Amino acid sequence: MLTRWDPFQEMLNLRRTVDRLFDNASQDHDWAQSTPWGLAVDVVENKDDFIVKASVPGINPDDLDISYVDDTLTIKGEVKSENEVKEDQYHLRERRYGTFSRSITLPTKIKGDAIDASYQNGVITLRLPKAEEVKPKRIAIKVGDQKMIEGKVKSK
Repeated sequence: MLTRWDPFQEMLNLRRTVDRLFDNASQDHDWAQSTPWGLAVDVVENKDDFIVKASVPGINPDDLDISYVDDTLTIKGEVKSENEVKEDQYHLRERRYGTFSRSITLPTKIKGDAIDASYQNGVITLRLPKAEEVKPKRIAIKVGDQKMIEGKVKSK
């Protein structure tokens, strides 16, 4: 017996197979595994220091690990997953969880022992004072015996 090939039936079979694949995956919640994610930060420089702000809503500040080594600031933490839903099924799950880490290399030396951190409304703010040797200095110039002229250093 000869069977006629039906391309539309083949496409329907393929679609059913792919639909079954995704239905099984969503029921197993494989799509909701913990994955590392980035941390968005703002870095502002002024004449005396750098200000770094990072949004870390819902994270206890004690669970953050902040370090400064070799001109690099690193912020690490973890958002733990809430596995309360046992019998119910998620319809939408967009909140991130898992570990995160962000490293920022600063262009000038910092006084590592004078870094100040504060936490308010889910935002961590770090103040990193510049080392004295990188701050602009005024240089006095003697003219003859009596007059002093102060030179000015251009700011950025």
